[in-house]
Amino acid sequence: MGVKKLKPTTPGQRHRIAPDFSEITASKPEKSLLAKISSTGGRNYDGKMTMRYIGGGHKRQYRLIDFKRDKHEISATVKTIEYDPNRSARIALLFYSDGEKRYIIAPEGLKVEQKVVSGEKVAPEVGNALPLSAIPLGTIVHNIELQPGKGASLARSAGTYAQLLAREGKYATLKLPSGEMRLVLITCYATVGTVSNSEHANVTLGKAGRHRWMGRRPRTRGVAMNPVDHPMGGGEGRASGGQPRSRKGLFSKGKKTRNPKNQSNKLIISRRSK
Repeated sequence: MGVKKLKPTTPGQRHRIAPDFSEITASKPEKSLLAKISSTGGRNYDGKMTMRYIGGGHKRQYRLIDFKRDKHEISATVKTIEYDPNRSARIALLFYSDGEKRYIIAPEGLKVEQKVVSGEKVAPEVGNALPLSAIPLGTIVHNIELQPGKGASLARSAGTYAQLLAREGKYATLKLPSGEMRLVLITCYATVGTVSNSEHANVTLGKAGRHRWMGRRPRTRGVAMNPVDHPMGGGEGRASGGQPRSRKGLFSKGKKTRNPKNQSNKLIISRRSK
Protein backbone atom coordinates (compact mmCIF):
# COMPACT_ATOMS: atom_id res chain seq x y z
CA MET A 1 0.00 0.00 0.00
CA GLY A 2 1.73 3.12 -1.23
CA VAL A 3 1.65 6.04 -3.63
CA LYS A 4 3.42 6.78 -6.89
CA LYS A 5 4.64 10.05 -8.41
CA LEU A 6 3.73 10.21 -12.08
CA LYS A 7 5.86 11.64 -14.86
CA PRO A 8 4.74 15.16 -15.94
CA THR A 9 3.55 14.11 -19.40
CA THR A 10 0.55 16.49 -19.13
CA PRO A 11 -0.22 19.51 -16.91
CA GLY A 12 -2.70 17.41 -14.93
CA GLN A 13 -0.11 14.68 -14.30
CA ARG A 14 2.64 17.09 -13.24
CA HIS A 15 1.63 17.39 -9.58
CA ARG A 16 -0.40 14.22 -9.27
CA ILE A 17 0.47 11.71 -6.56
CA ALA A 18 -1.66 8.60 -7.04
CA PRO A 19 -2.28 5.41 -5.03
CA ASP A 20 -0.47 2.42 -6.52
CA PHE A 21 -3.30 -0.10 -5.75
CA SER A 22 -0.66 -2.78 -5.19
CA GLU A 23 -2.75 -4.39 -2.44
CA ILE A 24 -5.88 -4.79 -4.61
CA THR A 25 -6.51 -8.44 -5.58
CA ALA A 26 -9.90 -8.22 -7.38
CA SER A 27 -11.26 -5.84 -10.02
CA LYS A 28 -14.98 -6.66 -9.69
CA PRO A 29 -17.07 -6.53 -6.48
CA GLU A 30 -19.27 -9.28 -5.06
CA LYS A 31 -22.69 -8.74 -6.72
CA SER A 32 -24.71 -10.01 -3.75
CA LEU A 33 -23.21 -7.29 -1.52
CA LEU A 34 -23.98 -4.28 -3.76
CA ALA A 35 -26.72 -1.70 -3.28
CA LYS A 36 -27.93 1.22 -5.39
CA ILE A 37 -26.81 4.80 -4.73
CA SER A 38 -28.99 7.55 -6.18
CA SER A 39 -27.23 10.77 -7.11
CA THR A 40 -29.05 13.89 -5.83
CA GLY A 41 -26.96 16.70 -7.29
CA GLY A 42 -27.54 18.46 -3.97
CA ARG A 43 -31.31 18.77 -4.63
CA ASN A 44 -34.22 17.79 -2.36
CA TYR A 45 -37.54 16.20 -3.42
CA ASP A 46 -38.78 19.59 -4.71
CA GLY A 47 -35.76 19.89 -6.98
CA LYS A 48 -34.45 22.80 -4.90
CA MET A 49 -30.70 22.98 -4.27
CA THR A 50 -30.18 22.47 -0.53
CA MET A 51 -26.47 21.53 -0.65
CA ARG A 52 -24.12 23.55 -2.83
CA TYR A 53 -21.06 22.30 -4.72
CA ILE A 54 -22.46 18.80 -5.34
CA GLY A 55 -23.17 17.35 -8.77
CA GLY A 56 -21.91 15.18 -11.60
CA GLY A 57 -19.36 12.52 -10.85
CA HIS A 58 -19.00 8.89 -11.80
CA LYS A 59 -21.73 6.38 -11.01
CA ARG A 60 -21.12 4.27 -7.90
CA GLN A 61 -22.59 1.24 -6.22
CA TYR A 62 -22.58 0.93 -2.45
CA ARG A 63 -20.72 -2.01 -0.88
CA LEU A 64 -22.61 -3.38 2.13
CA ILE A 65 -20.03 -3.34 4.95
CA ASP A 66 -20.35 -5.45 8.10
CA PHE A 67 -19.64 -2.93 10.89
CA LYS A 68 -21.22 -5.12 13.59
CA ARG A 69 -19.07 -8.28 13.20
CA ASP A 70 -21.89 -10.18 14.93
CA LYS A 71 -21.13 -13.67 13.52
CA HIS A 72 -19.38 -14.75 16.69
CA GLU A 73 -17.09 -17.80 16.93
CA ILE A 74 -17.54 -18.50 13.17
CA SER A 75 -14.28 -18.49 11.23
CA ALA A 76 -13.99 -16.58 7.95
CA THR A 77 -11.38 -16.62 5.18
CA VAL A 78 -10.23 -13.44 3.43
CA LYS A 79 -10.82 -13.99 -0.30
CA THR A 80 -10.04 -10.57 -1.79
CA ILE A 81 -8.83 -7.07 -0.90
CA GLU A 82 -10.84 -4.56 -2.95
CA TYR A 83 -11.16 -0.88 -3.77
CA ASP A 84 -14.28 0.89 -2.46
CA PRO A 85 -15.25 4.15 -4.25
CA ASN A 86 -17.35 5.23 -1.25
CA ARG A 87 -14.57 5.34 1.37
CA SER A 88 -10.86 6.01 1.75
CA ALA A 89 -10.02 2.59 3.24
CA ARG A 90 -9.75 -0.73 1.39
CA ILE A 91 -12.33 -3.44 2.03
CA ALA A 92 -11.92 -7.21 2.40
CA LEU A 93 -14.36 -9.90 1.22
CA LEU A 94 -14.85 -12.65 3.80
CA PHE A 95 -16.14 -16.16 3.09
CA TYR A 96 -17.55 -17.60 6.34
CA SER A 97 -17.40 -21.30 7.05
CA ASP A 98 -21.22 -21.47 6.97
CA GLY A 99 -21.25 -20.12 3.39
CA GLU A 100 -22.14 -16.46 4.02
CA LYS A 101 -20.16 -13.64 2.39
CA ARG A 102 -19.52 -10.25 3.97
CA TYR A 103 -17.37 -7.17 3.42
CA ILE A 104 -15.35 -5.62 6.25
CA ILE A 105 -12.99 -2.65 6.46
CA ALA A 106 -9.57 -4.13 5.69
CA PRO A 107 -6.95 -3.51 8.40
CA GLU A 108 -3.29 -2.89 7.55
CA GLY A 109 -1.46 -6.17 7.00
CA LEU A 110 -4.51 -8.34 6.26
CA LYS A 111 -3.65 -10.96 3.62
CA VAL A 112 -5.69 -13.11 1.25
CA GLU A 113 -6.44 -16.61 2.66
CA GLN A 114 -5.93 -15.31 6.19
CA LYS A 115 -8.45 -16.48 8.82
CA VAL A 116 -10.37 -13.94 10.91
CA VAL A 117 -13.01 -14.41 13.58
CA SER A 118 -15.00 -12.37 16.08
CA GLY A 119 -16.04 -13.21 19.64
CA GLU A 120 -15.12 -12.84 23.29
CA LYS A 121 -12.58 -15.69 23.45
CA VAL A 122 -10.66 -15.20 20.19
CA ALA A 123 -7.00 -14.20 19.95
CA PRO A 124 -6.31 -10.42 19.71
CA GLU A 125 -4.78 -10.67 16.23
CA VAL A 126 -5.08 -8.32 13.23
CA GLY A 127 -8.58 -8.50 11.73
CA ASN A 128 -10.21 -10.22 14.72
CA ALA A 129 -13.08 -8.41 16.49
CA LEU A 130 -13.38 -8.59 20.29
CA PRO A 131 -15.16 -6.69 23.07
CA LEU A 132 -12.94 -4.09 24.73
CA SER A 133 -13.04 -6.19 27.90
CA ALA A 134 -11.06 -8.96 26.14
CA ILE A 135 -8.43 -6.84 24.35
CA PRO A 136 -5.02 -6.39 26.07
CA LEU A 137 -4.18 -2.87 27.27
CA GLY A 138 -2.03 -0.88 24.85
CA THR A 139 -3.50 -2.61 21.78
CA ILE A 140 -4.15 -0.59 18.61
CA VAL A 141 -7.79 -0.97 17.48
CA HIS A 142 -10.22 0.45 14.90
CA ASN A 143 -13.92 0.06 13.96
CA ILE A 144 -14.99 0.86 17.52
CA GLU A 145 -18.60 0.75 18.66
CA LEU A 146 -20.05 3.48 20.87
CA GLN A 147 -23.18 1.48 21.73
CA PRO A 148 -23.06 -2.33 22.08
CA GLY A 149 -24.52 -4.02 19.01
CA LYS A 150 -25.07 -0.82 17.04
CA GLY A 151 -22.00 -1.19 14.83
CA ALA A 152 -18.67 0.60 14.52
CA SER A 153 -18.64 4.40 14.66
CA LEU A 154 -15.03 5.40 15.44
CA ALA A 155 -11.72 5.00 13.54
CA ARG A 156 -13.09 3.82 10.18
CA SER A 157 -11.23 5.96 7.61
CA ALA A 158 -7.89 5.19 5.99
CA GLY A 159 -4.90 4.98 8.33
CA THR A 160 -6.82 5.75 11.52
CA TYR A 161 -6.65 3.85 14.81
CA ALA A 162 -7.25 4.25 18.53
CA GLN A 163 -5.28 2.91 21.48
CA LEU A 164 -6.79 1.08 24.42
CA LEU A 165 -5.19 2.69 27.48
CA ALA A 166 -7.07 1.48 30.55
CA ARG A 167 -10.13 -0.29 31.95
CA GLU A 168 -12.01 0.63 35.10
CA GLY A 169 -15.41 -0.74 36.07
CA LYS A 170 -17.69 -0.94 33.05
CA TYR A 171 -15.70 1.58 30.96
CA ALA A 172 -12.51 1.42 28.90
CA THR A 173 -10.34 4.47 28.16
CA LEU A 174 -9.47 5.06 24.49
CA LYS A 175 -7.15 7.59 22.91
CA LEU A 176 -8.71 8.53 19.55
CA PRO A 177 -6.95 9.64 16.34
CA SER A 178 -7.72 13.32 17.13
CA GLY A 179 -5.96 13.04 20.51
CA GLU A 180 -9.26 12.98 22.40
CA MET A 181 -9.45 10.66 25.41
CA ARG A 182 -12.86 9.16 26.07
CA LEU A 183 -14.63 6.37 27.91
CA VAL A 184 -16.37 3.55 26.01
CA LEU A 185 -18.34 0.65 27.46
CA ILE A 186 -16.19 -2.50 27.70
CA THR A 187 -19.01 -4.52 26.07
CA CYS A 188 -18.51 -2.58 22.81
CA TYR A 189 -16.66 -4.42 20.03
CA ALA A 190 -13.52 -3.22 18.26
CA THR A 191 -11.27 -4.75 15.61
CA VAL A 192 -7.55 -5.21 16.23
CA GLY A 193 -5.15 -3.30 13.97
CA THR A 194 -4.94 -0.07 11.96
CA VAL A 195 -7.24 0.79 9.05
CA SER A 196 -5.61 0.08 5.67
CA ASN A 197 -4.44 2.57 3.01
CA SER A 198 -2.56 4.82 5.42
CA GLU A 199 -0.91 6.60 2.45
CA HIS A 200 -4.27 8.09 1.46
CA ALA A 201 -3.32 11.36 3.18
CA ASN A 202 -0.42 11.79 0.71
CA VAL A 203 -2.57 11.55 -2.45
CA THR A 204 -2.75 14.67 -4.65
CA LEU A 205 -5.49 14.72 -7.30
CA GLY A 206 -3.47 16.94 -9.66
CA LYS A 207 -6.31 18.68 -11.55
CA ALA A 208 -9.78 20.09 -11.08
CA GLY A 209 -11.34 17.48 -13.36
CA ARG A 210 -10.50 14.69 -10.95
CA HIS A 211 -12.57 16.50 -8.30
CA ARG A 212 -15.46 16.68 -10.78
CA TRP A 213 -15.23 12.92 -11.36
CA MET A 214 -15.84 12.54 -7.62
CA GLY A 215 -19.00 14.64 -7.79
CA ARG A 216 -17.49 17.80 -6.28
CA ARG A 217 -18.24 21.09 -8.04
CA PRO A 218 -16.10 24.23 -7.73
CA ARG A 219 -16.42 25.97 -4.35
CA THR A 220 -16.82 29.76 -4.32
CA ARG A 221 -14.99 31.69 -1.59
CA GLY A 222 -17.15 33.79 0.69
CA VAL A 223 -15.01 36.93 0.16
CA ALA A 224 -15.67 36.69 -3.60
CA MET A 225 -19.45 36.93 -3.10
CA ASN A 226 -21.75 39.93 -2.66
CA PRO A 227 -22.99 40.97 0.81
CA VAL A 228 -26.43 39.50 0.06
CA ASP A 229 -24.86 36.04 -0.46
CA HIS A 230 -22.34 35.80 2.38
CA PRO A 231 -21.39 37.70 5.58
CA MET A 232 -17.81 37.98 4.29
CA GLY A 233 -18.84 39.31 0.86
CA GLY A 234 -18.68 42.80 -0.61
CA GLY A 235 -16.26 45.64 -0.12
CA GLU A 236 -14.14 47.67 -2.50
CA GLY A 237 -11.25 45.86 -4.13
CA ARG A 238 -9.87 42.73 -2.49
CA ALA A 239 -11.40 43.15 0.95
CA SER A 240 -10.48 40.45 3.45
CA GLY A 241 -14.05 39.96 4.68
CA GLY A 242 -13.44 40.38 8.41
CA GLN A 243 -13.88 37.58 10.95
CA PRO A 244 -13.99 34.19 9.14
CA ARG A 245 -17.47 32.73 9.37
CA SER A 246 -19.90 30.47 7.54
CA ARG A 247 -22.69 31.52 5.21
CA LYS A 248 -25.07 31.25 8.20
CA GLY A 249 -22.87 33.59 10.25
CA LEU A 250 -21.26 30.99 12.55
CA PHE A 251 -17.63 31.80 13.37
CA SER A 252 -15.23 29.22 11.94
CA LYS A 253 -11.98 29.93 13.81
CA GLY A 254 -12.08 28.84 17.42
CA LYS A 255 -15.74 29.28 18.37
CA LYS A 256 -16.98 26.30 20.40
CA THR A 257 -19.90 24.64 18.62
CA ARG A 258 -20.37 21.54 20.81
CA ASN A 259 -23.65 21.46 22.75
CA PRO A 260 -22.87 21.80 26.50
CA LYS A 261 -25.91 19.59 27.23
CA ASN A 262 -24.61 16.73 25.06
CA GLN A 263 -25.13 13.45 26.91
CA SER A 264 -21.72 12.08 25.95
CA ASN A 265 -19.80 15.01 27.49
CA LYS A 266 -19.40 13.06 30.72
CA LEU A 267 -17.60 10.26 28.80
CA ILE A 268 -14.95 12.59 27.35
CA ILE A 269 -11.89 12.80 29.62
CA SER A 270 -9.99 15.37 27.54
CA ARG A 271 -10.89 17.05 24.28
CA ARG A 272 -8.77 16.84 21.14
CA SER A 273 -5.59 18.89 21.03
CA LYS A 274 -5.88 22.18 19.12
